[in-house]
Amino acid sequence: MSLKTWIKGRVSAFDASARPWAERGRFRAYAYEFLLFGLKQAWACLFGGSLVTLLIATHLWWPTDAPLARYDFLVVAAVALQVVLLATRLERWDEALVILVFHVVGTLMEVFKTAQGSWIYPEPSLLRLGGVPLFSGFMYAAIGSYIARIWRLMGLQFVGYPPVWGPWLLALAAYLNFFTHHYVLDVRSALFVVSVMLFAPTWCVFTPDRTPRRMPLLAGFVLVALFIWIAENVGTFTAAWVYPAQRDGWRPVGLGKLGAWYLLMLLSFVLVSVVHRPRAPGRDVATRPVPPVPAQARTGWRRATGSRSPGSAGAASGRS
Repeated sequence: MSLKTWIKGRVSAFDASARPWAERGRFRAYAYEFLLFGLKQAWACLFGGSLVTLLIATHLWWPTDAPLARYDFLVVAAVALQVVLLATRLERWDEALVILVFHVVGTLMEVFKTAQGSWIYPEPSLLRLGGVPLFSGFMYAAIGSYIARIWRLMGLQFVGYPPVWGPWLLALAAYLNFFTHHYVLDVRSALFVVSVMLFAPTWCVFTPDRTPRRMPLLAGFVLVALFIWIAENVGTFTAAWVYPAQRDGWRPVGLGKLGAWYLLMLLSFVLVSVVHRPRAPGRDVATRPVPPVPAQARTGWRRATGSRSPGSAGAASGRS
């Protein structure tokens, strides 16, 4: 029995034991749904959460006279973790390839930014590219891993998603601006405005339990950026990297970094969309037929999409 099969079996057993309790009242049903939402979020953060744990643990207990540098250990540990996720099929190969692209994209930006003095990695290491230890790329990969995993776990679908070329052009412009703003005008504010124009009509439909729920996609983007910013504060507290304002002692990362993470998260999102195509509720990818929706789920779909049926919600968006 594979680890993935075993985990699914444990989850099914837990659901079988907890479901009768959850069905005894509306409050219990909501509480159980919220619990499942949190558990799925935590499971989606498996790679990123493991890296943050390693940052904290090595900051507290890594020996100063160890033969292996702390940064190099983090590289080895991150590679081992990625291998385990793939070997146990907890992560798909096509997802890993897209995540690898974001890893490379992030590392290239790190090399440029450290050369500009935007931040530094103060500890020595062998496994590095210029002033950047190779473990840093895995921090970007963790964002892609989370988005890919939560997309599957929550069955993300989208109402009113913009034409696919729009998010791609926005993400490319945002990435280039991280380089060009050192030499020409910083257009970050304009990029924020464009992102609002693109995604303001878009709703994300997700399913924590049995009933589809929805939220504005922009709100989801902001929440993801917020949690990345919190993780960055943990990273700088462990001295994994240091901003100029933190050289004389740690202080929280400024809220202005939220905008930078918001734009980088958009890049990760569109990269993951290569594997998980944004589709409307009630429509499967490409031309595959859609199985009929059970009667008990239709009320949930009406509440999530505001349409008469899952099929009409898909037709309303006009995109898959």
